[in-house]
Amino acid sequence: MTFFRWVFRVLQPVSPAAAAWLAERLFFTARRRRISPDARAFLATGRRFTLEVEGRRVVGWRWGSTEAGAPLVYLVHGWGSRGARLAAFVEPLLALGLGVVTYDALGQGESARGMTSMPEFARTLQAVVARQGAPRAIVAHSMGCAGTTLAMSWGLEVGRLVFLAPAADPPSWVAPFARQLGLRADVLERVRARSERRLRVRWADLNVPALARGLSRRPDVLIVHDEADETVRWQDGSAIASAWPNSQLVTTQGLGHRGVTSDSRVVRQAVDFLTGDGPTVGLSPRAEHETLEYEMFHRDERW
Repeated sequence: MTFFRWVFRVLQPVSPAAAAWLAERLFFTARRRRISPDARAFLATGRRFTLEVEGRRVVGWRWGSTEAGAPLVYLVHGWGSRGARLAAFVEPLLALGLGVVTYDALGQGESARGMTSMPEFARTLQAVVARQGAPRAIVAHSMGCAGTTLAMSWGLEVGRLVFLAPAADPPSWVAPFARQLGLRADVLERVRARSERRLRVRWADLNVPALARGLSRRPDVLIVHDEADETVRWQDGSAIASAWPNSQLVTTQGLGHRGVTSDSRVVRQAVDFLTGDGPTVGLSPRAEHETLEYEMFHRDERW
């Protein structure tokens, strides 16, 4: 970022509009990582499909029954990630006779390059559901949780939800981004205005707890968040749980932001919750870094 900080120091006084154009692209472009051999092999076991979302290609995969009306669980990844991030959920769900769908959101993985955002996560999910069928449940991670909530506010119906390390207010991430690059307030305002026109959504309308409170139908949700999450604060998960009446919050230790997507006990809890086949408590003691602390947040105790 040192190079771009120097660029903005030179560019902002000369052309605030050009500085805003560049800042928007930097802020809304996710880092693309190489796919690992294991992830590639996993995706090869699914049936690959493609579709277009707002003129851009989205790539996805499906496992299990292809019959119309088959019960489906969607796996929704987070920022700078791909559908294979949630691979640990596929086999347990298939074993229960459920179909599984995942995909790479716009600007991520094998899908089309370019800018992406919480609204584009939501529109991608809507488009995939329109192609593959209604979800019985959704397991989402990080930004995928925010995009899922936004899609629900637009009418997407889901039976049950599991949110892993959910982000509560993605627009708030622009503040540290602006500090890091030394962006002026007027340039940042231009970024907001430009992106709102492009996305057709106001930043002020992208707060997940506020969206949750406004949902006409709020399915049961299990929220799993690590207390030392290095990417999305545990307080984000707590705030969402506070705003969601039918929520359960599980606090993990030592898993971090990505570990909650693959830990065997988290997966087991999540699958049990989604299917209603077992309680979300009663885990046997393990090493401290693996323990899960269950907490049921009653409305009057959540803060």
